[in-house]
Amino acid sequence: MHSTKENLQILHEDNHLIIVNKRSGDIVQGDKTGDKPLSDVVKEYIKDKYNKPGEVFLGTVHRLDRPTTGIVIFARTSKALERLNKMLRDKTIKKTYWTVVKNHPKKEKGTLIHYLKKNPKNNKSTAFQKEIEGSKRSVLHYQILKKLDNYSLLEIDLETGRHHQIRCQLSSIGAHIKGDLKYGASRSNKDGSIHLHARKINFIHPVNKEEIKIIAPLPSDPIWDACN
Repeated sequence: MHSTKENLQILHEDNHLIIVNKRSGDIVQGDKTGDKPLSDVVKEYIKDKYNKPGEVFLGTVHRLDRPTTGIVIFARTSKALERLNKMLRDKTIKKTYWTVVKNHPKKEKGTLIHYLKKNPKNNKSTAFQKEIEGSKRSVLHYQILKKLDNYSLLEIDLETGRHHQIRCQLSSIGAHIKGDLKYGASRSNKDGSIHLHARKINFIHPVNKEEIKIIAPLPSDPIWDACN
């Protein structure tokens, strides 16, 4: 179910920012598939809502993988984009993810540290215990929020933002994300999604300096519904 401007789920909107709850299957920015990106859908929405003539400015602050759902921030002004980019680099935007994994991690909570290396040919990252050439240190913290019959719901706080980091690091401890064939799940989800959701975001507004706290509703399916 891709986003259209009619079904766009907007979590926050002001003169400088627009934050949306991305559906699985949406690409955030244009890529070689040629599919319509979420950024274009948001531009259409702004153009229609505010009767804007000409080209709408919209800056993509960060991305989410195509099968992933949840919070995506776009900047509506170049000032906001510049400041948000700096905040991302300075790690002052706190992002929390929820994910459903097949095997319970051995500990209720923990920190995973790996060195991730991306292979552009198959668009996949590999986790190593020690640094190797071309690898990047990757750190995440997890805790088990809920145990379902066959799955666990984990909350993930990222310390670094690497390519496929959560997917790759969890897979390397045997906790495969539901539906994530690329990283070891035994079967895919019917809709092509994976059970990884950018759930919460917390940061200081780049222009008016107010605190922004957003929680993105979960997609609806029997497993996510059991997590609510």
